[in-house]
Parts: sequence; C-alpha cells; structure tokens
Amino acid sequence: MKAMFYPGCSMQRNARPYLDSLQAIKGDIDLELQEIADWNCCGATEYMSVHRVAAHSLVGRNLALAQHQATGTDLLTAGCSACYLNLAKTDAQMREDAQLKGTVNEALAAGGLAYQPGRLKVRHLLDIVCHDIGYAAIQAKVVKPLHGLKVAAYYGCQVVRPDYDGRWDSHERPTSMDKLLQALGAEPVDWSLKTQCCGGHMSVIGPDVAFGLIRRLIHGAREAGADMVVTLCPMCQLNLDAYQVEMNKHFHTDYQVPVLYFTQLMGLALGKPAKELGIGKEFVDAAPALAKIQAEAPKAEATKRKRRPKASDGLPMPGMESRHD
Repeated sequence: MKAMFYPGCSMQRNARPYLDSLQAIKGDIDLELQEIADWNCCGATEYMSVHRVAAHSLVGRNLALAQHQATGTDLLTAGCSACYLNLAKTDAQMREDAQLKGTVNEALAAGGLAYQPGRLKVRHLLDIVCHDIGYAAIQAKVVKPLHGLKVAAYYGCQVVRPDYDGRWDSHERPTSMDKLLQALGAEPVDWSLKTQCCGGHMSVIGPDVAFGLIRRLIHGAREAGADMVVTLCPMCQLNLDAYQVEMNKHFHTDYQVPVLYFTQLMGLALGKPAKELGIGKEFVDAAPALAKIQAEAPKAEATKRKRRPKASDGLPMPGMESRHD
C-alpha cells in the first residue's frame, strides 16, 4: 500500500533510528512511502497554545504540499505522535471552522498553496502497519521470531486520544502494538501505564517533574517483568532513554531499561541486521536484553562516548548530536 509520509524534525536527528528502521522494513511489508517534498516543522506540542492561526498555517502548509504532491493515494502518515496529532487536528478544525479554513488558506496563498480539508486521511504509522498491512501479513514475513523477549508496549499520552475521524484504538488500554509484538514472537507484558505521560518537554523546563514521571514508567515496566520498553513516539523514547541516567542520579536508583522503537523490533524479526536498524544509538544499552533472542546488537554508543556536560543551571543536556554524526 502507498501513503504520503511526513517524517518530522525528530526523525532527522534524535529519532533517526526510527526512520532508519522504517526505511529498512518498508519493502518487506509492502509499504510505499512518498515523502512530502519541502516539508516544514509541525510546531510540536506548544505552538498551538501560543498562536492558533499561525500554528495551523504552519501545519496547513504540510497538508497542502501533501495534497498537491500525492499520486495514487489519499493517505498521509507520520510516525511522531505530536506530528500526527497536529496534522489530524489542523485538518479536522479546518473542516469544522470555515473562518479558520479561510484564514489559513489566505496565509498559504502567499506561497502559492491551498488546502482543501478532508482531502487527506491522516493516519499514524502504527495504525497503518497494524490495521492496513495487518498482523497476519507481518507474521508471515517473520524469519527470526522474538521468542523469550518480554516487552512493555508504551503508547504515550497523545497518539490514541484524538478522536477526529474515529479512534483506532482504546484511549485507556490500547492493544494494537501489543498484538504486533505478539505477531513478531515477543511477549507483551501486562502493565497499566502504557498511556501515561512521559513528561514531554518538562524534561527541559521542569526536570524534577519529568524525572518523577520517567521513574514511574521505568519502574512500572520493570515490575511487570519487561526486558525493554518499546514505543512509537520520539519524545517518549527520548525521555525514557536519554534521561534515564539523570533520573537514576536524581532518585539514587540504578534502572537499566532499554527503550526502542516498534519498527526496530519489526526489523529484527524480519531478519535485518541490528546496526541497519539504528540499534546501538540508544543511551541505555539494548544489547543485554536482545541477547535473549540471540540478536547480535552493537554496544550502545552512549556508553562509548563522552557526553556533553550539564548546562550551568543543572539541567540535563543529552548530547544528541553525538548519536548520529
């Protein structure tokens, strides 16, 4: 199947393993992605509350570009929860609010663009993988089942909660990623925190609050018996992985719970080399957990390189640029 693809800023940098693993597996699962040419940042989670019209215009430009570039598909997908939410929200609110639609299109006209809301169906990548490609089709492609690997599927607080065009999973107890993990041969653990917030950008503006949320999630996953956490959101992966060391220092704990993307586990099950999937780019080393499935994974780069020092105000400053140079 084919879809327009909005990668978003995170996939170009700190979430590069998400993009790399997606590119590695898309051919195996018969997924054709047409990246939007000249896309721009979606504004992430904060901009909508700062300037509504400007924020929708920023997102509307991506929708307009996708609409005009699409060939043979009306689907638009994103792997980032914030990107997906913003694209879906702008499309829905432009449909419902004629004044907003006119104002946004007036702004887009300055660049020779226009967007007709409703022309595209905005879907999250996980939704398409699970419900369009399907669990059975994916299971049929598995060559190295992940038997013996216990995984906590973590959805985060954004992706299953919007209800613009019909919710595709439960907003309290989603199961789509759990079913995907089962199709790959892994064992999803039963835990109650799969849609709890990771702290988002609080890791930068209020680290004490974020550390409490991160600790709750990591502790919950470990208590449930998980070898690792698997997510679909770059911000969730960043907080739980990159800030886990700082959280341990803050609470005098010693959690070592690796956090990977669902596409990386798909790649392993489909027989792709770990390095091709970006495994080894994480901060908390995934190699010990992956040894349970006899996967040869490179040692995490974060354990081999010196990290940037903290800023003078004491905020944690993970050296993201060192992960993907």
